[in-house]
Amino acid sequence: MSLFAELTSSVNAVPPGRTTMRNYDLTLIVATAILVGIGILMVYSAAIALADGPRGQNFSRYSFVLRQSVFAVIGTFLATLVLTVPIESWRRTSLWFFGFSVLLLVLVLIPGIGRKANNAWRWLPIGPLTFQPSEMMKLAIIIFTADYVIRKQQFIQSLRRGFLPMAVILGIVAFLLMREPDLGALVVVVCIALGILFVGGINAVIFSGLVGVIVSGFALTIWLTPWRLQRVFAYLNPWNPDYAQSTAYQLSHSLMAIGRGEWTGVGLGGSVEKLHYLPEAHTDFIVAVIGEELGFLGILLVVTLFSVIIYRCFEIGRQAIAMERVFGGLVAQGVGIWFGVQAFINIGVCLGLLPTKGLTLPLVSYGGSGILMNLIAIAVVLRVDFENRNLMRGGRA
Repeated sequence: MSLFAELTSSVNAVPPGRTTMRNYDLTLIVATAILVGIGILMVYSAAIALADGPRGQNFSRYSFVLRQSVFAVIGTFLATLVLTVPIESWRRTSLWFFGFSVLLLVLVLIPGIGRKANNAWRWLPIGPLTFQPSEMMKLAIIIFTADYVIRKQQFIQSLRRGFLPMAVILGIVAFLLMREPDLGALVVVVCIALGILFVGGINAVIFSGLVGVIVSGFALTIWLTPWRLQRVFAYLNPWNPDYAQSTAYQLSHSLMAIGRGEWTGVGLGGSVEKLHYLPEAHTDFIVAVIGEELGFLGILLVVTLFSVIIYRCFEIGRQAIAMERVFGGLVAQGVGIWFGVQAFINIGVCLGLLPTKGLTLPLVSYGGSGILMNLIAIAVVLRVDFENRNLMRGGRA
């Protein structure tokens, strides 16, 4: 027998389906785990002084980090359960899931059911805990819009049958979110829906007109709301004496924190701005504390990790679409859009690149609802990837 025949015989002896390919995307898991770890560490550092202030009288210096850790554990457990749910099941229940999310947005506005804090109705009490329905809506709009694109594929180029129904649905969600009010969540939800519609093949003229209408609507909302308009003026000149100690107070102290950190930071735990100078240091402005304590390199690490997560979401989605699993592909890319838009807005606000808006940093900022839904969303993407890999091996999704 020739050498070529022996080699051929050896190759053919390998059982079909045997491969060294993993069942999961290790890069996505590692990047997510590191961001959650950074979040827990920085929440502990940023919130440790809150117990000494008037708002933290009922908390110890470990309260916030313990709650964040507990929610991270619960989120990991729920994510493990979600990994067992086939993507097709999400598609079959998309209308129910979206409807349930809308119902929660309605309930949160009802006095006696929803909880008000900082002049906003955004939380539903669940025993000793609270849940923010707008976080669930971000995942629900991904599932619903992906399913909508599949169901309306033959009409996706039509204004009346392809675009208008989705516009009405977004209008309902927008009305409910603005009643809370939560403009930040609305921006993220709209960007997710538009991104999925764009990837799904909506008519370019309709899409451009839609973007124009939405941008004009947001601009009009800001123009007609004096306190939002003041935020824009403060963003343009945060050091103006008229704004520095009022509307631009958060932004000016965020910039001072980041500037103080320089390249490598002042050291973990060494932040001065978190000592009751920078409001919401453990939530909306946690990047400022990262910048002060870990410096430019710390912020660069966070940005790099988000870039990895977003890239993997889009790549997993591209693979799914290439294998004609369009729904799963759109869902994975929708999660990438969600994380990308929200991280860009949060970091942009902390760096003074965008007007101040209350929006947390996914996986990092303090907040039980946020980290739960973030980890569940990552699990959905990992499920899409798992089914992709099964198909590559010749198995079933």
